[in-house]
Amino acid sequence: MNYGSLLKHRKIGFIGAGNMGQAMMKALITSGTVPKEHIFATNRSPGKLLKLSEALGVTSVNTNEELVDMCDIIVLGVKPQDLVGVLEPIASSFHDGHLVISIAAGFSLQTLKRLLPEVLGLARAMPNTPATIQKAVVGYCLAEGAEAYEASVEEFLKPLGLVVPVEEGEMFEALTVSCGSGPGFIFELMLYWQEWMEEHGFDAQSAREMVVQTFAGAARLAEASPDVSIQELQDRVTSKKGVTAAGLQSMRELEVERALRYSFEKAVIRDQEIERGTAKQ
Repeated sequence: MNYGSLLKHRKIGFIGAGNMGQAMMKALITSGTVPKEHIFATNRSPGKLLKLSEALGVTSVNTNEELVDMCDIIVLGVKPQDLVGVLEPIASSFHDGHLVISIAAGFSLQTLKRLLPEVLGLARAMPNTPATIQKAVVGYCLAEGAEAYEASVEEFLKPLGLVVPVEEGEMFEALTVSCGSGPGFIFELMLYWQEWMEEHGFDAQSAREMVVQTFAGAARLAEASPDVSIQELQDRVTSKKGVTAAGLQSMRELEVERALRYSFEKAVIRDQEIERGTAKQ
């Protein structure tokens, strides 16, 4: 079945309606990719599900098994440590016509295939939190034998932002850390900026606005100059022996890059630990 050309006519089910699941639903509806009447969701918190249904107009479903029976595309949006417990009781409800997309970090395609042996269309996706404003970076990879579903997965994820196909393993781990966790790292830097400005007389709100605009402006400038390297953009801001050059020299002497790389590697190790823990369940 070619979901890609018929996405508006497919029923989409979300097992787990957390922040990322909600962002995906909103993007699908806002972009017109899928009508709200074709989106269904379950969640272990009935209160959250009720609020979601009222806010977006999606349909709440009582059980995961019922949702799987009625939907064509299933998004697994529960926490990695809960996924095995969620899937095992309902595994027999899945069939070879389903497309299953997991957004659970550290949960490998191999483990998914073991739990859902009848499903041919298996994919992992890693959106980041800017999905809530349709500005995400979304990496995805497909299980062996699921290549026919690639266009469908891309069409499904496209409303979230930039969609990037990657291979499972080192590439997917790198994307998870640099893009999935990336906003958290960037917000950490923004906090440093804001605190420094407050220490020099700016009130918190003004400092926040200026920091946000500085980061957003730099990103938009790079976006508006796709043929210009990041290095060249930096060079245009940096005059020899100027203020920017002095700051950059200090950053390099303090080995800020090395600290960031170390932080990335620590995050990768944690991602691998989660995957090993999932595989043992």
